[in-house]
Amino acid sequence: MEQSPQIGDRITDKAAPPDDSTVRDWIGPEAFEHWAALRDWIEASYPGVFALDWLYGGKKQGWSLRYKKSKAFCTFLPEYRLFSVVVVLGAAEREKFEARRDSWRPQLVNLYDEALTYHDGKWLKVPISSADDRHGVTELLSMKRPLRSRD
Repeated sequence: MEQSPQIGDRITDKAAPPDDSTVRDWIGPEAFEHWAALRDWIEASYPGVFALDWLYGGKKQGWSLRYKKSKAFCTFLPEYRLFSVVVVLGAAEREKFEARRDSWRPQLVNLYDEALTYHDGKWLKVPISSADDRHGVTELLSMKRPLRSRD
């Protein structure tokens, strides 16, 4: 007997990467609005910069959508009834974050302080459930890579 999905579970059907309809059904319509808005912001702010890459991390991690050029920019995590974004901050980005520490939302500072630092950087998993959460991520991403000028 198959168990019902629990909040935070990942999409684990490895047959094919999920399409928008599958993601919307899995994370819920409100979370999908944030997913689509952040995706649209990245495409408008960095036109033609990133390759989109659906990654399958196995039965436990499931599918994630990575934005990458030479290194990862961010990764979207479609979780059951949740949407989170992973942003890895290297040494230079951590210095920039610390320099602006007082201007970040307290929730983002807490996530930053609690995140483990690995050899390749500090991995922040930011849950997105409001426009303010989304704005915090766009600020992090803009700090990580300056917005591309529109010609």
